[in-house]
Amino acid sequence: MARRHPHRWPTAMRHDGRDYLTTAQVARALGIKPASVYAYVSRGQLESVRIAGIRGSLFAVGEVEALRRRTQQRPPAGVVERIRTEITLLADDRLYYRGHDATELAFTTDFLEVVDLLWGTTTTGFGRPAAQAVTLPTLPGAGRRLDRIRVTVDLLGAADGSRGRIGADDVAHKARGVIDAVVDTLPMVAETAGGSTVAQRLWCRLSPMAPTAPRIRLLNAALILLADHDLAAGTVAARVAASARGSIYAVISAGLGAFDGPLHGGATTLAYDFLASVLADADGPEHRVAEYLRGHDLPPGCGHIVYRTHDPRADALLRALEAEGGRRDVVAAVDAVRAGVTGRPRGFVNSDLALAAFTLRYRMVPDAAETIFAIARIAGWVAHAIEEYRAPRLRFRPEGVYTGVRPAT
Repeated sequence: MARRHPHRWPTAMRHDGRDYLTTAQVARALGIKPASVYAYVSRGQLESVRIAGIRGSLFAVGEVEALRRRTQQRPPAGVVERIRTEITLLADDRLYYRGHDATELAFTTDFLEVVDLLWGTTTTGFGRPAAQAVTLPTLPGAGRRLDRIRVTVDLLGAADGSRGRIGADDVAHKARGVIDAVVDTLPMVAETAGGSTVAQRLWCRLSPMAPTAPRIRLLNAALILLADHDLAAGTVAARVAASARGSIYAVISAGLGAFDGPLHGGATTLAYDFLASVLADADGPEHRVAEYLRGHDLPPGCGHIVYRTHDPRADALLRALEAEGGRRDVVAAVDAVRAGVTGRPRGFVNSDLALAAFTLRYRMVPDAAETIFAIARIAGWVAHAIEEYRAPRLRFRPEGVYTGVRPAT
């Protein structure tokens, strides 16, 4: 007699239309031990059933999901292997890179030196890698700079015959070339000489204003503050690609894929558009903020899923921006937003709004904030890739809970 698959409904069975989980599956879904499942049964919080032809106790999916919602705000980390990292720590509304306060590094260190810190390698010692010739295809219309960055990364990967090398030094050398290439392939906004640092070369591709030392210092700080943020969506995507042993170009492309949306990189554009509307309101910034808050809890560029009372990146960048002076209207607009959200849950401005204020202050191109964010975060994705390449391969394989129609036996 053929053995019946344990998860298929017996043909002769009449059931109530619900799907069921085994004890082991419930334990994984709740992030607990199997023995603890029966503690919920004994307390009347779960009902176990027996079905002919299937061994062991079963639990209705709907009841398990309801219990999970009551006991946990988020899916348990135990459903997927926990990601242990030595790169970035978020604690008490502070941001640390390998034990160093990122807000202090931002104004004392060059971006590439922080890249070396994050990667655990040395890329600054050998100068700029030899640039590969990158010819971008014609993009529709003006084209977003983020699109140019994505195409550049893909073309670099396609042209690199040794892209499969994933040793830390190989990865660092290739990734340093990526950062240089994506900066150098961006269109020029001003004809001012770019200089040698990433911030100097990037400035003339974003702003028509003169690249003074204080302004370059602010752009360098922004790059550092946004270089990594633990396991954000783009970073998880990058680590999954690295776990499958994709090349560093594939890892960066995976990160950019998750980054390219309104809930990640695009959040800076939403904050830019909102702050620009605050600046443009003829009745003053307070009027625009109050008008927006009548229909929303928080405007774009405010609150955060991790930070509770303030975003240290925003605080550091805005303090420096105010100290540099000029365009008090931008500072007034930020102050109006701050005043409007004060007292609300998570009522503080975040790095998206700070970056928007920075780009508006220096008359940068409309997608400058998103561009700065993307280039900065490449550094973080590479750091996580180097770390992930040393971990067991293909370790990201969560178990799906099938809730569709059961096949006939």
